[in-house]
Amino acid sequence: MNAGEEKAARTHKASRQIMDAETVSREKKTARLRALRLEKEEAEQAAIAAAPPVAKKPARKQKVAAT
Repeated sequence: MNAGEEKAARTHKASRQIMDAETVSREKKTARLRALRLEKEEAEQAAIAAAPPVAKKPARKQKVAAT
């Protein structure tokens, strides 16, 4: 390899290392946020299930128009 090829190879290797590190970081962040979202959704579902059901109001009688 000549000097130009060696420099290009070092640059390529450095850029790949940076991109790989960014990819790993992004995947970790995505996994962490997904876990938090799932935990939040689970807690919301548990809160809904634990809440007493809302009683429905009885239907109002309709007035019949006299003809």
